[in-house]
Amino acid sequence: MQKNILIIGACGQIGTELTLTLRKKYGNNTVIASDIREGSENLMNSGPFELVDATDFDALEEIVAYNEIDTIYLMAAMLSATAEKFPMRAWNLNMNSLFNVLNLARQKKVSKIFWPSSIAVFGPNTPKNNTPQHTIMEPSTVYGISKQSGERWCEYYHNKFGVDVRSIRYPGLISWKTMPGGGTTDYAVEIYHKALSDKAYTCFLKEDTVLPMMFMDDAIRATLELMESDAKNIKIRSAYNLAAMSFNPSELAESISSHITDFKINYAPDDRQAIADSWPSSIDDSKALEDWGWKAEFDLAKTTDEMLKNIS
Repeated sequence: MQKNILIIGACGQIGTELTLTLRKKYGNNTVIASDIREGSENLMNSGPFELVDATDFDALEEIVAYNEIDTIYLMAAMLSATAEKFPMRAWNLNMNSLFNVLNLARQKKVSKIFWPSSIAVFGPNTPKNNTPQHTIMEPSTVYGISKQSGERWCEYYHNKFGVDVRSIRYPGLISWKTMPGGGTTDYAVEIYHKALSDKAYTCFLKEDTVLPMMFMDDAIRATLELMESDAKNIKIRSAYNLAAMSFNPSELAESISSHITDFKINYAPDDRQAIADSWPSSIDDSKALEDWGWKAEFDLAKTTDEMLKNIS
């Protein structure tokens, strides 16, 4: 029997690309997209879509039963910068949506779950360089606290109830297909659009703020590789560290200048600077390599080529 996939939060930055990639791989009608609002024309026209609130357990349960869902990708979340403005709304969305899908799996209504974590689980006391898989985690943001709590619950549901839940700590993600949704690493997407339209960009982080980043194609590929790995190879049920490249705004501007020679960058750090300062600057993802063979393909130069070519 054909197993169907449900993407919750399919209209977001990662959700959109994940949905389209899964549809291409498994067939349009086997991947049901869902969100609290409708998404891009491309997404809406490529296959089935359900309007649903991720915090409504009964509504999710109904969609799962009706569509004979086997696997859920829970991509709905309120991201770091937005979550600081609406702490309780962020906590309710980020945690209740996770409990809903974990409980569906506990009740054997679905067999596999993907839930994204983030480098936001780390905090100011975490080792900043080559941050290890297992280390001090004292997040200082609402988003980070919800992701760290989520990791603990995922591991608990796996150990206690045998739930097959898998997760990745995404770094900052760079994509030309969809605009970012209120994260601290959003500058690394905005800058390419502004470089092409205005030949200038004002960055909300300081020029020397080094953060771990990843091109979206790598992030989607990592997600699929993790989900397609044999369960016995998945040794970590909280979330895997994942890395590709680390750079600061000044290095990114330099990379763009090699294509757009008169590009100028200015700096006006805002409240997102404090969030960025609490995060690692590079990540050790050797466990992902060891357990399921992960390796990034995109570096900064290749990312800049792809971004400028596709946006223009």
